Amino acid sequence: MFIDRTPMFPPLPTKAWFAPLTLAAAATVTPLVAHADGQVVDRVYDPYVQPLEKELEWRTSAIPGKDKTWGGEQIHHLGLGRSFSDRWFGEVYLIGARDSERDLKLEAIELEAKYQLTEQGEYAADWGLLFELEHEREENVWEAAATLISSREWGRWTGTANLSALYEWGDDFKNEWESELRMQARYRWLPHFEPGVEFYAGQDYRGIGPIVRGEKKLPGASKLMWEFGVIQGLTSDSPDQTIRLLLEYEFF
Repeated sequence: MFIDRTPMFPPLPTKAWFAPLTLAAAATVTPLVAHADGQVVDRVYDPYVQPLEKELEWRTSAIPGKDKTWGGEQIHHLGLGRSFSDRWFGEVYLIGARDSERDLKLEAIELEAKYQLTEQGEYAADWGLLFELEHEREENVWEAAATLISSREWGRWTGTANLSALYEWGDDFKNEWESELRMQARYRWLPHFEPGVEFYAGQDYRGIGPIVRGEKKLPGASKLMWEFGVIQGLTSDSPDQTIRLLLEYEFF
C-alpha cells in the first residue's frame, strides 16, 4: 500500500535518517506493560484497508537456539483475510508454536478485524483500529486486544506506531491487563527494497533493530509483499535476538 512511487533508482536519504531515531526516542519514555508470557516482536500494522482485497499471510518470529533462556522458540501465524468494505478488513489465523523441546503444534486460533478511521492523507497522520480475539486451545486461555494505529509520512519516510491494550483470562489463569508498543520507521527507496528500523516494548522487554520490506507486482491485480527483520534485545530480561519474517500474497 505505497503511494508516490519514484524513478527506478532514487537518491539515498540524508537528513531523513534522523526520523527513526526520533521515533525510537519517543518510545523509551512511554510507560508500558506487555506480553510477559509471549514474544513481543511481531508485525507492525498499517491503518489502511483496500476495497475487495483478499490476502493469504504467513509470518513467524523466532529466537535463535544459541539464546540460553529463549533459544529455539518460534511462533507461526497462518492467516486468510478479506476486506468487507472500504473501511473494514477481517482475518482468521491459525497460530502454531515450537521450541527446542517441542515440535510445531497448533496452539491457538485468532480472529482479527481492522477498521480504517480516516482517509489516507486526510489529516497529518492516518489512523486506524485493530481488534483481536485469541483462544489458546489446550490451556483454555482467552486474550482480547484493541490497538490504536497511526501512520505518517515525511518525504520518503513512513513512520507507523501500534499501541495496544490487552486483557487475558481463563481457567486456572490469573486475569490480567497488559499493553504493548510497536514502532516502525521505513524509507521508501524502491518498491522492492525499503529499509527501516523497528522498536518494540513490553513488560520485561525492549528491542530495536533493522528491517527490510518490499513488494513484487504479479499478473493481474495481485502482489507479493515481504518483510524481514532482526531485533536486538536491549535489556537483560530480553532475548538477545529475535528474527521475524512475513510473506503476504494480496489479490482481488
